[in-house]
Amino acid sequence: MKEAAKRFAQVWEGNNGIKPTKEESHKQTWWAELFKVYGIDRKLVATFEEPIPNLKGYTSAIDVFYPGVMIAEQKSRGCSKSEFAKALKQAVDYVQCFAREGRPHEAPRYLVISDFERIRVYDLESDGLKEPLANFKTIDLPKNIDALMFIAGKKAERPEHEVGINIKAVEVLGKLHDALEAGGYQGHQLQQFLVRCLFCLFAEDTDIFQDNDFYDIVKSTREDGSDLGAMLAHAFRVLDTPTQEGKRNPSPPPLFENLPYVNGDLFKEDLGFTNFNSAMRDALVRCCDFDWSQISPAVFGSLFQCVMERGERRQVGAHYTSEADIMKVIRSLFLDELERELEGCGNEPNRLVKFHEKISSLQFLDPACGCGNFLVCAYKNLRRLEHECLERLSQYERKKKGDVKRHGRNLDPQKLKVSPSQMHGIEIGEWPARIAEVALILAERQEDQKILHGISFSRLPLRNVAKIQLGNALQLDWNQVLPASRCSFIMGNPPFVGAKLLSADQSKDMERVTDGIKSGGLLDYVSGWYLKSSDYIKGTPIRCAFVSTNSISHGEQVGVLWGELFKRGIKIHFAHRTFPWESEARGAAHVHVVIIGFGQGVPTERRITDYETSNPLVVQAKNISPYLVEGGDIVITNRSTPLCKVPEAGVGNKPIDDSNYLFTLKERDAFIAQEPKSAKYFRRFMGADEFISNVPRWCLWLGDTEPAELRSMPLVMERIAAVRKFREASKSLPTQNLARTPTRFHVEFIPKAPYLLIPLHTSETRRFIPIGYLPADTLTSNSCLVIADAKLFHFGILTSTMHMAWVKQICGRIKSDYRYSVSLVYNNYPFPQDFTDAKRKLIEDAAKAVLDTRFQCKGQTLADLYDPSAMPPALVKAHDALDRAVDKCYRKEPFTSERERVEFLFSMYQKLEQPLLGLTGKAKKPRKVSK
Repeated sequence: MKEAAKRFAQVWEGNNGIKPTKEESHKQTWWAELFKVYGIDRKLVATFEEPIPNLKGYTSAIDVFYPGVMIAEQKSRGCSKSEFAKALKQAVDYVQCFAREGRPHEAPRYLVISDFERIRVYDLESDGLKEPLANFKTIDLPKNIDALMFIAGKKAERPEHEVGINIKAVEVLGKLHDALEAGGYQGHQLQQFLVRCLFCLFAEDTDIFQDNDFYDIVKSTREDGSDLGAMLAHAFRVLDTPTQEGKRNPSPPPLFENLPYVNGDLFKEDLGFTNFNSAMRDALVRCCDFDWSQISPAVFGSLFQCVMERGERRQVGAHYTSEADIMKVIRSLFLDELERELEGCGNEPNRLVKFHEKISSLQFLDPACGCGNFLVCAYKNLRRLEHECLERLSQYERKKKGDVKRHGRNLDPQKLKVSPSQMHGIEIGEWPARIAEVALILAERQEDQKILHGISFSRLPLRNVAKIQLGNALQLDWNQVLPASRCSFIMGNPPFVGAKLLSADQSKDMERVTDGIKSGGLLDYVSGWYLKSSDYIKGTPIRCAFVSTNSISHGEQVGVLWGELFKRGIKIHFAHRTFPWESEARGAAHVHVVIIGFGQGVPTERRITDYETSNPLVVQAKNISPYLVEGGDIVITNRSTPLCKVPEAGVGNKPIDDSNYLFTLKERDAFIAQEPKSAKYFRRFMGADEFISNVPRWCLWLGDTEPAELRSMPLVMERIAAVRKFREASKSLPTQNLARTPTRFHVEFIPKAPYLLIPLHTSETRRFIPIGYLPADTLTSNSCLVIADAKLFHFGILTSTMHMAWVKQICGRIKSDYRYSVSLVYNNYPFPQDFTDAKRKLIEDAAKAVLDTRFQCKGQTLADLYDPSAMPPALVKAHDALDRAVDKCYRKEPFTSERERVEFLFSMYQKLEQPLLGLTGKAKKPRKVSK
């Protein structure tokens, strides 16, 4: 059936085949031949032009009708999307007509819409009309054979998505890996052997090798595998031997005589061979049986890397990095611009020739390339643009000669200029580096096959191969890989490692690239690539784009990293705000990332892509701030006092007592039972967890208790002595000094009136940080912030969506949880200005309603109340009312997105900040001028 599908595709869509254009002229012949692909005589099962009364009362004709199975609507070649949609609606109307006409048993399950060049299949039972069961070009029918299997009386199957194909391929290779490893292959030898096998398997299925050359070699060996190692070693030597006279054995064994010379260092190294066994041979035979032509080099490399990671291979599906996410980078960096440029060329030959020269001269660098995903995607899309460009030039030449054929495919292979040699990478691991090289070879062959139907064309021996440099990108001089004078674009996905999780070697890398940068130790590992890039692109028009953890666009890192980058002349050109990125190196969990495009100088346009809703929103910006919203090139740093006239905030108590003064309820009661006089010195003690989850905890607060009183409580004196001893043993001199006053805390906040508490750490899943008031007899730990004089107005502002938008952007993170701070978040927050007493009262009333609603939910903790999946409707309503009141204090118009809120707050921050920096102020006295 697949062979018949290949013949059908070649006859009707091949390079020298028939190109049916008009529906009336070719429809019946085309469909009759398509039925033959599935071994069915159309006349026995289906009719053409089947009459059926339509919904308007007239009689219509169904193009192809297979009773109970299929309705097909045929359109002329090149029909538009709207015409496809119209044809689908017509087919659906026919289905309804059968029920109305009393012929429901004839109503079909499948609908097929085609314009000869493309086929769309809909399954009304499984998928309905939401999306096609299959949507493919006719030339690709052999790969989508299962989509029309209902013609042969079987159930149609959705063509395997590339993820499934790639995962199956990895499973097959994984078994080969395990068998080889059990048989004695290890480390470098094993890695190189698998890479070579992948190339040979792919080469055989894409006609780089002649039919079954590699498979025949494997199958010719003994079933116990005892001679397979020697045979493969010989085959690898032949593949690395030029075919010129005198180089190869003039009379090679028949199995080896057709093997080509590959070059490219792929088979250069002598790996020797391990004695194979039957299990190893069986695993390799299974690999030979797999169809490798359909794998996607753009993502397969990442999956292939998992073959070497035994502990994670069972989660291989979670390691898939979608091309859609990679495309976000390359589209914003260069592809959208190139597509617009090609569109602007029209069919003008001079402009098209210049465009072709341009795209074939572009040079790309991925300085953390891994298995080459970004480079492969970039290469494939350049090839797509090249194909379109050459097709337009070909049409122009045909038109000059009077040949008006619309869809010629006679592209001269010699005119292809886009090459893998335009792709350059740096990778620290040998295994992924070699995979990247092979992935680009595979991608080149796949792109060749797409446009060279019926033309025999081989690029062997390999010459124009990608350059993947093995090494540490933060230590290498990138100019040794690709001189900056030749580089066009830098892109990639550098490692995601937090500043506090760096290995010893990674810490040394960061010390090297942050030398001389104040507080450089705060930076995550990915920042090293930004800093290296800024040095590399100095004085050039190179544009860069990296996927990064969103930590570099909020918290303290912004001030350190972007403060330095702005000094170096870097400007942000585009940004994708936070979205989930699924990557091969982080298991099943999503990592929240940003994409930042940057370069030297001012770009012609700036774009921000926002993912707050299910449909990404792209907005133009005058300037993009390092917080990835529209705003100036400003960074927010720690401030010792509030920006606005609001109460100052501080940190709760820090005992440094080795828990001698802290008690659970049970421990407190037991202590008081033995030391009754101590009862009056106990106070409730709240840390962030105790406050949010209402965990009872107590503190022995001795403060300025008279010495005589202390000595009257022996057990209390034991605690004091233990604290003194603990502090004296510390390596910290300030802590040692605290031993002289063991009854006091290191940091103290002893309230005299109710006060506001803000937990320093809270889950990012909550809509609001749970904050609230505590009575004066309750002490807090240093895991909380405290505001002694906070009014209902301040509580209302701090527990609003407006303030949370600021929190999400400015505060640091521990893992993904918020890490609130006084100096960075609270002190820099722009509280509303110049509002009326009436608006203040609206906030105060709404804030009180929030507190009252909480109080009415008795028995529920703040953790319960602010659970994002179970927040009580009454509390949601109270917060919504508070949000409206707070928003009105900022402006009349409602805010429509978080990005809009942050942009407003940053604009307000700049206005409030400027007078404090002396950027505005009293006008200078006019200079005296002589008469």
